[in-house]
Amino acid sequence: MNMKKRYPTYMAAGAFVLFGVLVFLPGILGIFYSFTDWNSYTSEVNFVGLRNYAKAFSNTEGYSGYIGNTLIFTLVTTALKTILGVGLALMFNGKWVKGNHVHRMIIFSPQVMSYLIVGLVFKSLLNPTNGFINNFLRGCGLDFLAKSWLSNPRLAFGTVIAVDIWKGVGYIMMVIMAGPQVISVSYYEAASMDGASFWQKTRHITIPLLAPVLINATVLNLTYGFRVFDIIYSLTNGGPGHATEVLNTAVYSEFAKGNYAMGTTLSSILFIFVMGISYFLLKALEMKEED
Repeated sequence: MNMKKRYPTYMAAGAFVLFGVLVFLPGILGIFYSFTDWNSYTSEVNFVGLRNYAKAFSNTEGYSGYIGNTLIFTLVTTALKTILGVGLALMFNGKWVKGNHVHRMIIFSPQVMSYLIVGLVFKSLLNPTNGFINNFLRGCGLDFLAKSWLSNPRLAFGTVIAVDIWKGVGYIMMVIMAGPQVISVSYYEAASMDGASFWQKTRHITIPLLAPVLINATVLNLTYGFRVFDIIYSLTNGGPGHATEVLNTAVYSEFAKGNYAMGTTLSSILFIFVMGISYFLLKALEMKEED
């Protein structure tokens, strides 16, 4: 083996070591402790098998509800961000909308703000008594639309989802927007000669050729959705009750209570979800690129 072939291996060795020490090893330790009764009240750590996982997926203590909320949040935000991102990307990639750069900047601008700041701002805007949104609705004579957006268990989860979509759709739009710019114009010219409409070009040319970009955007959305914490913590802290509780807020609560074993169990479930879905989506991306 010559130096040209060995050089990249040496360069990657340090990264592999850091990844193993800072990411892989803590993950393995977390999975190990999920099979114990580790807590802050005693120095003894006993092996309990799958008891923590059985408790997590049972309805006795509400953990299964947190898993369900995480799945719903992830699927809904992924679907809507992708659909809206594609629509906005196609709209602002054309020539029929004036001031494209300005519109892109406005839609993307929420992405530069932290989720914590966005949560605090919307918590103020959505205040049921003196928030701007309810005051605006009352001022327009739409009092019946003024709601307790974050304190009503039936509305809180949907409100959090809406705020998250508002925050993140601009980023997905920019990711998808890079796709149509690399599609050859000859495809569209040939389709135009055959009398294809705009929607036919979009359906048969743009969307199929955007598949790798869409898969990448889906991976980003899914991994974020499963890891969501700060937007929910800043808006509702998992409330009212546990209506907006997800896995990461539950992990935070369990560690705060000193129940480390259940905290590591929930984080291990989250890790398995993220790794599993990311693996299958990335394999789909590889197969698409080979085609």
